[in-house]
Amino acid sequence: MNVADEASNKALVLVAFDTLFNKKDYCVAEQYWSPGLVLHCAHMSPGRDGLFEFVKAAPATLRYEPGVIVADEDYVIVHGRISGNGRPRNWIIATIIRTEDRRVAEQWQVIQDEASQMESKSGYPMFGDRYAQ
Repeated sequence: MNVADEASNKALVLVAFDTLFNKKDYCVAEQYWSPGLVLHCAHMSPGRDGLFEFVKAAPATLRYEPGVIVADEDYVIVHGRISGNGRPRNWIIATIIRTEDRRVAEQWQVIQDEASQMESKSGYPMFGDRYAQ
């Protein structure tokens, strides 16, 4: 795989996340998320339906903000923030995606609550270059 394909996979993942989590356009999102999606996540029911139901059940304020994104062949990793999730804290997420046939085919997530500036022993924010508001 070449650099152009990896860039294309990164773009695909960013559009897939924005379409589903921010725009909540489920009909369009179906073209980016495989009907056979494999989810490795404790917070969602299996498959594309489980992912879509998770977003539908979330508050309307739910938003996904991507940060650092890297690709290696068919794999893309995005470090992101989910806010407006109805929980006391934003989630900071490292999402590992495997693409296949120009769709998200498999997804793993590592999720943790976002620490405040007072809680951060390192003195650095968990996402980006500043703390969440």
